[in-house]
Amino acid sequence: MNAVNDRLRDIGEFVPAADDDRIICRCEEITKGEIRRAVHDGMFTLTEIRRYLRTGMGLCQGQTCSRLVKGIVAKELGVSPADLEPATSRVPMRPIEMYIFANEAKEDEADA
Repeated sequence: MNAVNDRLRDIGEFVPAADDDRIICRCEEITKGEIRRAVHDGMFTLTEIRRYLRTGMGLCQGQTCSRLVKGIVAKELGVSPADLEPATSRVPMRPIEMYIFANEAKEDEADA
């Protein structure tokens, strides 16, 4: 098992910090304290933090906050940021109408 994800490891109690109200993820308005609290509640991976708090899922898709979140999580766990696996990312999705797929198939046939 990866030592970073060892859920039996004691990381200590959550102790509020003076800068816990600092906004880290501006798109979703997530504070440093919320991220720290999530780690102490048992979310040790960036993917878990992302799914729980929605960090990195706003308009910027984590371009602004992902390094900050990673640093906060690493500090709370007492590990190097390099030891954390990157969050699972997915492409933003929206419904696509079927005629778009049909036109794409016709274009492929014409190119062949």
